Amino acid sequence: MDPGFRIDSAVEADVPVILELIRDLADYEKLTDQVTATEADIARSLFADPPRAEAVIARLDDEPVGFALFFHNYSTFLGRPGLYLEDLYVRPAFRGRGFGRRLLVRLARIAVDRGCGRFEWSVLDWNTPAIAAYRRVGAVPMDEWTVYRLTGDALRRLAAEGE
Repeated sequence: MDPGFRIDSAVEADVPVILELIRDLADYEKLTDQVTATEADIARSLFADPPRAEAVIARLDDEPVGFALFFHNYSTFLGRPGLYLEDLYVRPAFRGRGFGRRLLVRLARIAVDRGCGRFEWSVLDWNTPAIAAYRRVGAVPMDEWTVYRLTGDALRRLAAEGE
């Protein structure tokens, strides 16, 4: 493995790098138009008290080459917290060197150390390189589940019913 490679927990000074990596990921996923996050949003989410999410940054000789952003969810069936991987991204020039796998290993270790019963994430169905990598680490798709999402006006309309 590359001797200059390391994974650091994000600190507040990393916010610009994290947002840059988020934008790179959105570009890769052809979702650039959906990124509205600002540095202030990311700082507030990662470094508020309590933080809403956490991030780790993969570096090679001090150059940021990827990141993972995650947060805790909860399984009522297990009665234990879980770890949800929101985003994992390795810059194209650094793929194929095991850096993504090492990010997954780091998060798996965090999940185990924190007593999590699950480590979960979503992947776009067209992202076959990521799907293959996830299968190689033993992850299995949850084919019987469908993700639902409320955003924007639909979210506000539903919330307004409680007023």
